[in-house]
Amino acid sequence: MTPIHGVRAPAGTDVSRIEAVGAVLRPGQRFSHVTAARLWGAPVPRALRDDDTVHVSSEHDVAMRRAGVVGHRSPSTEVASSPYGPVSPPARAWFECAETFSVADLVALGDHLVGKAGLATLDDLAAAIRPGARGVRTARLALDRIRVGAESAMEPHLRLGVVDAGFPEPELNLDVHGADGQFLGRVDMAWPTYRIALEYDGDHHRDQDTYRHDQRRNNGFTVNGWLVIHATAVDLARPAVLFERLRRAFADRAGKTCRG
Repeated sequence: MTPIHGVRAPAGTDVSRIEAVGAVLRPGQRFSHVTAARLWGAPVPRALRDDDTVHVSSEHDVAMRRAGVVGHRSPSTEVASSPYGPVSPPARAWFECAETFSVADLVALGDHLVGKAGLATLDDLAAAIRPGARGVRTARLALDRIRVGAESAMEPHLRLGVVDAGFPEPELNLDVHGADGQFLGRVDMAWPTYRIALEYDGDHHRDQDTYRHDQRRNNGFTVNGWLVIHATAVDLARPAVLFERLRRAFADRAGKTCRG
């Protein structure tokens, strides 16, 4: 069994249930699917965040049958260790989730694994895809859209929405400097040629100190000719206004580029 650093108590999950199931795991059984993704600290779809169902895969023919457990049968012998018991390695957990996740949710999971968490590489994810298994098409579509660089769970969803709306693919988490070389800040998404940045503001941006910091930073970007557009959870749910702002920004900057 391979120990991999990164396993932790899943936020918002009843850990006692995971511990209880872990105590009765038999040889050849492991935490898998959504439960494994949570143990690796990865984002899961909103609809599953309050679901305490535990997923267990078995190498042998008999799946676990227990209240509060979804049993799966899996020929894979890839196993990592966790404080709660054997668990599917990160890339294996990603492919297991392809059975039920949407492409966008699987991209967000993949972005987390190949990003700063450092739990897998794109090659690891590609190798985890098992031809003929459930979720292969979803996994292959998601793999093509996973990017190294996303630093929050919502950034992939925002990026996919923007690209699907017809905008160029942005650079991720770009360090921006002024004409004098001064560091202005790190932006979630950017189109440097147009000096357009797109930031996703989570709930923590409502804090007064964070708001003041954001305002000071935005002033630095404005002085140096950057246009920073902010998006929130509301824009993810209803993106029409955000897309119109981006469209106008690109039209304005394209015009200035042509005139220049």
